[in-house]
Amino acid sequence: MGDEDPIRIELVNFWDVEQIVELYRSEGWWKDFMDKSRIPELIRGSYLFALAIDISTGKPIGMGRVISDGIADAYIQDLVVLPEWRNKNAGRMIVSALIEQCISNGISWIGLIAQPGTDAFYTSLGFEPMAGHVPMLYHGGRRDAGSN
Repeated sequence: MGDEDPIRIELVNFWDVEQIVELYRSEGWWKDFMDKSRIPELIRGSYLFALAIDISTGKPIGMGRVISDGIADAYIQDLVVLPEWRNKNAGRMIVSALIEQCISNGISWIGLIAQPGTDAFYTSLGFEPMAGHVPMLYHGGRRDAGSN
């Protein structure tokens, strides 16, 4: 990438709502019923919110955030990089910035749930699978037939 990286990472407390929605859309995570007006609250409510910015345009090309109590544990989530920027170090830069800030704030237990097929990326950054643990998601008390 030459002497100057075309991407910079910024930790932000606010950003243009449409640009954040576009990042979520690029990964298929934004649904039409979702309320765009809550994006500023989502950013402020995150412990950390990082954007990878294309220096030439000033627009975000990726993002990631941390949910934490600020004391003990942190969870990285919503890591997105626009398809045309993948494999150009943006995701690595975002995750590294989030980890560095957590550690500098005294938080060393940092977890995440990786999408299938992304484990090599995360292990290259120092993450390891948690043997014996199963990620779970609340489904509103629904129970499938035959379950206890």
